[in-house]
Amino acid sequence: MYDVAIIGCGIVGAAAAYELSRYRLKTVVLEKDADIACGTTKANSAIIHAGYDPEPGTAMAELDVLGAKLTKEIAEKLDVHYKQIGSLVLAFDDEDMQVIKKLYENGVANGVQGVEILDGKQVLEMEPNLNSEVIGALHAPTAAIINPWEMCIAMAETAKVNGTEFRLNSPVEAIEKIENGYRITTPTGVIEAAYVVNAAGVYSDVVHNLVGEPEFKILPSKGQYYLLDKSEGEVVNHIIFQCPSKVGKGVLIAPTVHGNLIVGPDASDVEDASDVSTTQDRMDFVREVSSKSVPKINFRASIRNFAGIRAISDQPDFIIAESKTAKNFINLAGIKSPGLTSAPAIALRCVEILEGCGLALEKKESFTDERHVVRFKELSMEEKAEIIKKDPRYGRIICRCETITEGEIVAALHSPITPVTVDGIKKRCNAGMGRCQGGFCGPRVQEIISRELNIKMEDIELNTKGSYILTGETKEGGC
Repeated sequence: MYDVAIIGCGIVGAAAAYELSRYRLKTVVLEKDADIACGTTKANSAIIHAGYDPEPGTAMAELDVLGAKLTKEIAEKLDVHYKQIGSLVLAFDDEDMQVIKKLYENGVANGVQGVEILDGKQVLEMEPNLNSEVIGALHAPTAAIINPWEMCIAMAETAKVNGTEFRLNSPVEAIEKIENGYRITTPTGVIEAAYVVNAAGVYSDVVHNLVGEPEFKILPSKGQYYLLDKSEGEVVNHIIFQCPSKVGKGVLIAPTVHGNLIVGPDASDVEDASDVSTTQDRMDFVREVSSKSVPKINFRASIRNFAGIRAISDQPDFIIAESKTAKNFINLAGIKSPGLTSAPAIALRCVEILEGCGLALEKKESFTDERHVVRFKELSMEEKAEIIKKDPRYGRIICRCETITEGEIVAALHSPITPVTVDGIKKRCNAGMGRCQGGFCGPRVQEIISRELNIKMEDIELNTKGSYILTGETKEGGC
């Protein structure tokens, strides 16, 4: 029997696994997809929020500020792309300025460091490409940008190195209460665990209701985005927000850690939590609203549109608690924004709850808490020459847009949690993230996956189960 079973391996499940792997526990992570970080974690704004938005006294407020601090520390230890660039919430009229003042008061009450209100002149000096009609802004220097799926993968890999078991392609089909815990049925087998952590994101209510009485409901909300080419990456230097409304923090504009520009999201309720399609009318909305902040964005430089699903619940705050009707079943649910930021702090709270429920925690004498990734294009010429000398595969460029080498792809394929899909490689080393979006390097990536993992080319999937790319030869023999 396992001590703990974690259901779901997005950023919250990975953070929980990371923290629990510090202890002498037998832990398993069950993930429904072929890889980790396949849901909301891979399709969001990639923002580490400073912590001025949540109402003081809420779990969101406390865990946002702590999570921002922990994220910075973990990103450094685990070699994750992270940049603290600060954010600006723009005001265009007196009503907006009242919102700015309220956010400032929230920030002070929540302990956000360095938060300040600027006038229009100061804002334009910092960001000359903004709408000249801006009259003020809230400046939060501790806000940052990050690679969210890399953060998730880094914590999960560290958990794996420290003994945590991962089972992919393992959607939970049934949960049964047994004498000492729970029996969980998946297509890859049945496992038993004394404690269960429900980190199933947009499906967390469904998972909970397999074993407990309904306590909350997830109300999926779709957000659609533009990802623009690196040619637009320096249009702004900070994360640019408009004043928040009832439906969220609004359409933002921000650089990414890879040098692109991200614009979005909108917000629309959806019934299907797996519906990540984009639509012309909503993309037009994002474009129109964002132009109020930065009129000069060249949307012709868009290289990809995408959508993510927020796990909004019918509760006003994060749901981080033991189920009322299922003992030792811990829900980490309704983790909407600032969920990415709060994830490491949510994991600490989860460990506290588990200990309070009776889980014995004994820290390991040795714990690996570091990770190093070779990023060829970031090396000096001398370092490049040295690594090519040791492994010539680093001298073969596979993804020209992002300068990703065969050596990096091979290293990703032999990392602690083996990626078996094209998108799995994309998330780990950025191959296919550039202007052509894998149009040229995609077939080469498939060849390397096939060779290294001994998988037939036609069996390699793009991302989710059944997303095959090839079906067979177009011709056999002759002309």
